Amino acid sequence: MDLTRYFLRRLVLSAFVVLGVTVLVFVVAQVVPSDPAALYAGPRPNAEQIAKAREELNLDAPLPERFAHFAHAMATGDFGVSYKSRRLISEDLAVYLPATLELAVFSTGLALLIGIPSGVVAAARRGSLLDRIGGLGSIAAVAMPTFFLAMLLQVVFAQWLDILPLSGRMSREFSVVDPLQPVTGFNLIDALLAGRPAAFWDAFVHLILPALTLASYPAGVAMRLTRSAMIEILQRRHVVAARALGLSEPRILFGHALPNAVGPALTVIGLSFAYALTGAVLVEIIFAWPGLGRYVSEAILSKDFPVIAAATLVVTLCYVVMNLIIDFAQAMVDPRVALS
Repeated sequence: MDLTRYFLRRLVLSAFVVLGVTVLVFVVAQVVPSDPAALYAGPRPNAEQIAKAREELNLDAPLPERFAHFAHAMATGDFGVSYKSRRLISEDLAVYLPATLELAVFSTGLALLIGIPSGVVAAARRGSLLDRIGGLGSIAAVAMPTFFLAMLLQVVFAQWLDILPLSGRMSREFSVVDPLQPVTGFNLIDALLAGRPAAFWDAFVHLILPALTLASYPAGVAMRLTRSAMIEILQRRHVVAARALGLSEPRILFGHALPNAVGPALTVIGLSFAYALTGAVLVEIIFAWPGLGRYVSEAILSKDFPVIAAATLVVTLCYVVMNLIIDFAQAMVDPRVALS
């Protein structure tokens, strides 16, 4: 019963977050010093074309009516048409969003694979040279600017060593000559479904550098959180008793201590996913990754407000859903969370 109330409470709070973002996006659109009708009418419009655009966009209606129309359109997924491309925004999102989500999920998994084992080893060797090196590495990962790390990885792995592609999502062979047919929008999954191992490998190697860039910060955070949690857990009575019984160190670490550190690991998943979504703009520009971040950056430059509004709300929904999943998982792992 407590778990149900907790989940419903989180669901209501999440709904208020989405509503608040919707209101904020609408308000920003009203104060931005540009005329949506002039942008919608095209380059160098005359007065008649602007007036027609204002009528089509319903810009002369009262403010409450315009907000109600905007909120209803966002809620039903009717994002309208891009001012720049004249394409349906929902069709563009269906292309660009999976690319960003694939990158976000892959980088989140990478952050966990790097950060959690590093934190476990640092806690087990507390105070040793390995622990100090791990601490310095986590500080460097958190402090290093994203653009610098991205360019450093490109120089080292794409130019000097020439073992990974410099940019893009797939090579020309699989994007133009013999394109992979989209099913889920996730190239790795689509390649497996199509039974094309060469396409899978190509998509995988193109993911590595941008995913490493996005995984750097959350991996450093994961390492510090896991280390702190493990140090506290390793001092508990059941771990001390396990050592007294002569259990091996790996069994103690991974069988008794690490399962109790699941809470911090779940927190890292949420942080990493949120960071990947928000940090995707810069990373996608540097690596020419055809995702939502690059799409939004182009929309900002061209003042394509419907695209910006739609992308903002879609990213908010992705984050809210992920946050709900993490909150529910934490409450299942530790029922005390539901009582807080």
